[in-house]
Amino acid sequence: MAGVDEAIRVRYAPSPTGALHLGGARTALFNYLFARQKHGQFLLRIEDTDRARFKPDSQASIEEGLHWLGMNWDEPAMIQSQRKEIYAEAASVLLELGAAYRCFCTPQRLEQMRAEQRARHEPERYDRRCRSIPRAESDRRAAGGERFVVRQAIPIDGTTTFHDLVMGTVTFRNDTLDDHVLLKSDGFPTYHLAFAVDDHAMAISHIIRGEGWLPSAPKHLLLFQAFNWLPPAFAHLPLVLGPDKKPLAKRHGAKDVLEYRDAGYLPEAVDNFIAFLGWSPGTTEDILTVEELISKFSIEKIQPSPAMANLERLDWLNGQFIRRLSTDELAARLASRMPGASPEALAPLVPLVRERLRTLNEAPEMLRFFFDEPDAYRPEQLTPKGRDGAAAATALNSAASTLSELPGWTPQTIEPALRALAERIGWSSKDLFMVLRVAITGRTVTPPLIESMSRLGKDRVLARLERAASALADPLRR
Repeated sequence: MAGVDEAIRVRYAPSPTGALHLGGARTALFNYLFARQKHGQFLLRIEDTDRARFKPDSQASIEEGLHWLGMNWDEPAMIQSQRKEIYAEAASVLLELGAAYRCFCTPQRLEQMRAEQRARHEPERYDRRCRSIPRAESDRRAAGGERFVVRQAIPIDGTTTFHDLVMGTVTFRNDTLDDHVLLKSDGFPTYHLAFAVDDHAMAISHIIRGEGWLPSAPKHLLLFQAFNWLPPAFAHLPLVLGPDKKPLAKRHGAKDVLEYRDAGYLPEAVDNFIAFLGWSPGTTEDILTVEELISKFSIEKIQPSPAMANLERLDWLNGQFIRRLSTDELAARLASRMPGASPEALAPLVPLVRERLRTLNEAPEMLRFFFDEPDAYRPEQLTPKGRDGAAAATALNSAASTLSELPGWTPQTIEPALRALAERIGWSSKDLFMVLRVAITGRTVTPPLIESMSRLGKDRVLARLERAASALADPLRR
């Protein structure tokens, strides 16, 4: 295995068959944190040799998701489909070494073999029929144009043992391992061959990947041994489960990371959330910046048991990170979601909503009335229980008159005047403020009313009160 003192080089190696989801993002983040903590390199490799499942836009989406989460790689991405000849040469080396062999079995023969194994309730594995073909005959059949794949010649007896940095010592009986395909009949490698060739070429020191690859680890270790290459260290990450203890998926509310971006989540919050899926710093701290995560991260603190993802916690975390943003930074992020509203115009409004936000997307609706006039009024919202439209119109006109006479326009002058008005007209402050809220904002739920009125400005407040009063008197204006 790789030595602890050598240069740290890790990679995230997604297949471009879909979007970047939380599980894959966690794998990438653990690689990134480890590389940065050890002052090493974080690399990206696109494993696009499965052409049947390849999606043309997937690579761009994955890279955009990584960039949004702040994970930038240190070298140009390696693209496996551009290295087809290299894998063919590697397969030829394995054939020469006797560590692989050509398999000429047809798909029909393989399906029949698997059907018979299923009928006998046996594991579905290749029966090694072609492994006994003499090399000269194999060369002759290949030269004659007969289609074949190249399979790894797994040792028939004995065991393969390695130390996993998360799972501990792991041992596999070799007779339980399949002679899997290394090179397909179309000349493209399978994951297994390309993985070993590329990790060696990239000088990868640590392979940090999902637990789903653990059963393949002995095959991969045997490949490194066949090539006489020093293998990297292995660290297999535990599964991420939903509340029902099944692998996290869309049914639990999980989305790809760009959907979280579009839904108004901060990358800092998503990074923090996925970092704690199977890892913790060993302290009570649970809100950490990426820089803090880097300083505290260690593979030794990754738990081998499955991680439980509570997406409600992500909502809470997002609110916490929103409140940590400076006023100017939060205004800038909100401006990107509110066309026509500049960061400068939003900055004075940020204190009104900062404590209420769980996502950035909640802010536009809360703040819309500062930029757009209410487009309509519903009479029932302007009329408290036990009052009629005429009484509500009178209250609105009285409020406009009272406010118009104020010498200053601050929360300290507005609120006492309105409370005194409520007492004079025999209304509760709660009822009066609700009518004013709807008249001024067009909504029943808003940021604090008095502070909102102060920032909206006297002239705009008075105009809206008068418009709402007129709407009560004239149904056509509602």
